[in-house]
Amino acid sequence: MHYDLPALRITVAGGVASVTLDNPPLNLSDGTLLPSLRRFVAQVRDDADVRVIVFESADPDFFITHGDMRFITEPDVMAAAGAATMAANPDAEFPPALNLMQVVHEEVRSLPQVTIAKLTGLARGGGNEFLMALDMRFAAIGKAGQAQPEVLLGIMPGGGGTQYMTSLAGRARTLELILGAQLVDAELAERYGLVNRALPADEIDEFVDSLAARIGALDPGIIAAVKTAVTAAATPITREGLDTENALLTPLFNADAAALAHKLLAAGMQTREGELNLEALLREL
Repeated sequence: MHYDLPALRITVAGGVASVTLDNPPLNLSDGTLLPSLRRFVAQVRDDADVRVIVFESADPDFFITHGDMRFITEPDVMAAAGAATMAANPDAEFPPALNLMQVVHEEVRSLPQVTIAKLTGLARGGGNEFLMALDMRFAAIGKAGQAQPEVLLGIMPGGGGTQYMTSLAGRARTLELILGAQLVDAELAERYGLVNRALPADEIDEFVDSLAARIGALDPGIIAAVKTAVTAAATPITREGLDTENALLTPLFNADAAALAHKLLAAGMQTREGELNLEALLREL
């Protein structure tokens, strides 16, 4: 199958689809990336040539930065992104109780293929929620960073983050990371269970590519059976939990959050310099 989607560079070889996230200037989760991801998921789901999907970033600093702040400051942008995301896979369910990020992340999480991330930059907010929706994550020491800074924006994680992080790291550590809004490096992420392994930056490509190649060479039926069985044994992520997350998030998208978002954008959020030191910028305001 040929893939030609905005913000994604995709190649397929040996049962492995390599997906490079390329949505300049900052790899935001926005009205371009979200519809492309949903369209890719709809197409790859039934692609018999793909047994493993490896996601990485074209940007050396950012995996997926976070959700576009214009979703807060400009409601029309959110509406347009939602319409485009629904249109990307019109035959699929788009539950009214979920938001567009939750839907995209859940469709990625439910793929029959094994999904793997190479994290060699920063992933915050919706970017980290996408990351946590994948089956496996490998982080580059000295380069990778993960955070859920939403509370400093006057909101809360709403792309599945409260559910995914709790499943990975447990209740106590999830409360620490979400309410503390701390940027977690690769070593701490490994210790907390947010990533499979923290690897030296010059070894991550070889390790992940070798792992993906080994899995890609397996019989698809074996992969599906193992993934289904392991998922059944794991801590469940439920529709009820996601519904609750979205219901609690929605009222927080209010005038106060919009005013704070405007201040943050004026102070440098969603610029490269501001994003590289986002926690300091957020706390200054």
